[in-house]
Amino acid sequence: MMLDLRVLPERLSVCRLPAGSELPGWAAAGGFCSVSWTSEETSIVCVEAAVPGDVRSEGGWRALMVAGPLDFDLTGILASVAQPLADASISIFAISTFDTDYVLVRNSALDRAMEVLRAWGHRVG
Repeated sequence: MMLDLRVLPERLSVCRLPAGSELPGWAAAGGFCSVSWTSEETSIVCVEAAVPGDVRSEGGWRALMVAGPLDFDLTGILASVAQPLADASISIFAISTFDTDYVLVRNSALDRAMEVLRAWGHRVG
């Protein structure tokens, strides 16, 4: 399955807050933001520059967005991106939304990830 992928311009951070935390203002300061609340934690992926220094976070991520919207009946979308990256020993952090999927890779691995995905037939821009 060939996909169209677009690299988002922002550097992102994956942040961890205590369970039950409300969405802090800095998280939605602009650009990409994804929030997951569970009984164990609150996870936020947002623009790296917005994250305060006292927040537990892992910075240096870049997002590859799958062109959407994607039909819910489609199968193998994430696998068609994750498998070639796993084969190349490139770790990912995946996020799905109503319309599409995002695959985050470390900024240091972005060029290699794009090269690998193109070699698998995906269009990356």
